[in-house]
Amino acid sequence: MPDTMGTAVLDPEDQLNRAFMALADPVRRKILARLALGDATVNEIAQPFTVTLQAISKHLQVLEGAGLITRSREAQRRPCHLNTAALGPLTEWIENYRLQAEERFARLDELLASTTQKDNPEKEKDNEHQHNNH
Repeated sequence: MPDTMGTAVLDPEDQLNRAFMALADPVRRKILARLALGDATVNEIAQPFTVTLQAISKHLQVLEGAGLITRSREAQRRPCHLNTAALGPLTEWIENYRLQAEERFARLDELLASTTQKDNPEKEKDNEHQHNNH
C-alpha cells in the first residue's frame, strides 16, 4: 500500500507500527470514531475538542501518515475519510493473538478438568469414609 504522504511504499510491519502508534493517542481514537460516522472537515472534527485547530491538524497528519484516514478535495472543502481498508491488518493482528490466548485458556481448562476428575474419586472415598464413621 503506498504511503499517503507520497514518499515510499511502506512494508506491512511498518504500516502496522504506524497505525498502532497513531491509535495510542485518545484524541486520535476519538477522531477515528467520529469519522466512522461519516466524512468530516477539519473544523467539523475539531468542534467537540478543547485543543487548537492546529493540534487537530497535526493529529490528522499522523492518522493520514499511518494510512488510517484519507483526504479529498470537494470544491473548497477538504473532507477527511476513514480508510476502513487500513483497519483490516490491525484487526487481523489482534485477532491472531486473541485466538492464541483463547487456545491457551482452553488447554488450561482441559488440564484443570482432567486434574479435578483424577482428584474427585479419592475425595469421594474420603467423604464416604468420614460420613460412615459418624
